[in-house]
Amino acid sequence: MHSQYSKLVKKATYFAVIFSLILIIIKFFTWWITGSVSMLASLFDSSIDLLASGLNFVLIRYSLKPPDEDHRFGHGKAESLSALAQSAFIIGSIAFLLLNSIKLLLHPEPVNSPLLGIAISFISIVLTSGLILYQRYVIKQTNSQAIKADMLHYSADFFMNIAVVIALFLTWYGVIYADAVFALLIGAYILYSALKIIFLAIQDLLDKALPEEDNELILDIASSFPEVHGLHDLKTRRSGPMTFVQLHIELDDNMSLVQSHAIADKIEKLISQQFEPAEVIIHQDPLSVVPKEKPRLRNKFK
Repeated sequence: MHSQYSKLVKKATYFAVIFSLILIIIKFFTWWITGSVSMLASLFDSSIDLLASGLNFVLIRYSLKPPDEDHRFGHGKAESLSALAQSAFIIGSIAFLLLNSIKLLLHPEPVNSPLLGIAISFISIVLTSGLILYQRYVIKQTNSQAIKADMLHYSADFFMNIAVVIALFLTWYGVIYADAVFALLIGAYILYSALKIIFLAIQDLLDKALPEEDNELILDIASSFPEVHGLHDLKTRRSGPMTFVQLHIELDDNMSLVQSHAIADKIEKLISQQFEPAEVIIHQDPLSVVPKEKPRLRNKFK
């Protein structure tokens, strides 16, 4: 499973870098000919995509390194750092884009060869759609935070290209302010996407718990054993491809150490199968030592 994760996310970053390079070359020459600020916005976003995807390319490979003496929990947090760095790239570029858009809004200029810009934007839409569909597939298989962040870039690029088509079409028919207005809208959307990426990356770096449905699944697995009388202190988090789970189970006082270990071992294996790759630690507590005021997640004696 881990090798499959590694193969998919590496391939996704490789495709993203190649895709961005192709789009930058196409959009640069189109902007040079048309002078469209909407096309410039799209070109600038593709340049940021290339920087972000390039960073992803490097950091994801680092995050997949196995644990070592200095990083006993692995290097998975590098994925979140990559997502955070991508956001910094985007926000840093927004000022330049918005200033150019406002300048054109105050002093509108006609767009040259709008038909060429429309044709190139359609090509970009088709290419972007293909990349996003592949990234969605990778995310479904791996739940990679870095690929999620990368897909946000290209989702923004997809809508940006649609906006560019509309802006150039309106400009073609004499609506000279359309190019600047849509460039401003594009900038606002990029900023929203960047803030969303920042939020997701920070949550991951702060060890946010797994979604409620995943926590419930873990509790369902552990409480399905008749020997388990209660559960408490569930802790979950994700770091790159790895899921970490800690849970206390409450067992009969007279159960032997061998029996309690066997039960905990079975629970660990079942949970690991559901969240592979995962590191699961189950602590066994005799019922008599669990304080009555201890918050219980599941308690069969209620």
